[in-house]
Parts: sequence; structure tokens; C-alpha cells
Amino acid sequence: MDITADIVSAYVSKNSVRPADIGELIASVHQTLKGLSGSAMPAVEKIEKTSPAQIEKSITPDALISFEDGKPYKTLRRHLSLRGLSAEAYRAKHGLPADYPMTAASYSAQRSELARSLGLGNSRKAAPKVAEPDATVSEAPTRRGRPRKAS
Repeated sequence: MDITADIVSAYVSKNSVRPADIGELIASVHQTLKGLSGSAMPAVEKIEKTSPAQIEKSITPDALISFEDGKPYKTLRRHLSLRGLSAEAYRAKHGLPADYPMTAASYSAQRSELARSLGLGNSRKAAPKVAEPDATVSEAPTRRGRPRKAS
């Protein structure tokens, strides 16, 4: 009943409702919540654990076949995040080994080659040595700014 009161008070604070209709609104919200609590048990999907042959078949050089929808993907992370799963949860849900890849091999190789061509991962070249200034000063330093006015 507390949640019914919270919902009705939030609704009434943002919407204009006649005082005569508040009782009917409370009853309606309460009935709706009561109906929802009766079917609160979500249907539990029984997912069969994947066999080693299915796991091997799902890994191709160009794509990974998702066990969620059966479609090929170059990377599974984005697909899984749209479905509310992390990589670890996906592996646990389908009984996959911890080293199951989340990126297709050809895509990883392509990205690796791109990084190498851009020079990423190489150690930086040593900075050129700057010539050290002489310790002796040959002339007096020149003054900066405007020359003084002659008086």
C-alpha cells in the first residue's frame, strides 16, 4: 500500500486531479500493482550449455557467432552491452571457457596492423641533445624595451 500512495502522490503533484477522482485513482493503481505482483515471477529461460563443437563452430576467422541471436559479429562486446550483458556474464550464461574471444581474429589482426603502421607500440626515439651554452659571457646582455629619453 505504501508504493500505491507514493505513486498516486507523485502523479497528483504533477497533474490536476479532482478530489472526487482521487479514491478511484488509488483503487486503480492498487489493482494494477496487485496484478503485477501476481505475475512477478519472470519466465526463467532455460539455456542449454553449449557443447565444445558448438563453441568451436561459433569462432570463425572473420566473425564470432553470437549465442544470443545467432548472428555473426566482428566484436561481441557492443552486441552484449546492448543486451545488458558483460563478457563474463555471457561466458557464464552459455558455459563458455574464460579464454573465449570477444573479437574476431581477422579484425584483431587488421587493427594490430593499423597500429603498427601508425608506429604505436614502438619505443620513442631519444630526444636530440641540446648544445650546452658556454659558461663565459662575451658581451653584456642587451637591454630590452624602449631606449631612455635624452634629457
